[in-house]
Amino acid sequence: MSMEMEGLTEFQNDLLEVAQKKLPKESLKIMRKVGSKARTKVARKARSIVHKQTGNYQKGFKRGKAFKDSEGKYVVRIINSQPHAHLIEYGHKQVTKDGRNIGFVPGKNILANGMAEFDSSGVYEKELLNWLDDLLESGDL
Repeated sequence: MSMEMEGLTEFQNDLLEVAQKKLPKESLKIMRKVGSKARTKVARKARSIVHKQTGNYQKGFKRGKAFKDSEGKYVVRIINSQPHAHLIEYGHKQVTKDGRNIGFVPGKNILANGMAEFDSSGVYEKELLNWLDDLLESGDL
């Protein structure tokens, strides 16, 4: 899932490109910060959708490392490390103990819905703008 920047002006986009070229470590640092906020948003969404409080599904949401992909974009992943997370996310067959298939439990698409909600919240753009303002004030750019 990728985050799109819609609220930035042309000057801010140019400034962002310069900052990413000149300060790659700082760019990774801000992506980790944004990734942590996205993880929090997705985990809250999961708690509201999956009401079962036993088990470790809600505890399994993790922010991966921030890195630069093959296209040159900075990326951070949000994952759920629990072994049963894919069953909740994508759905699964319902099977009896003797192996008979009795139905299908549809997936809840928590990661996709949570990331879409995070994208529409504007937190990503706000964090980037604050970061760019701080870089300009400190004289690093």
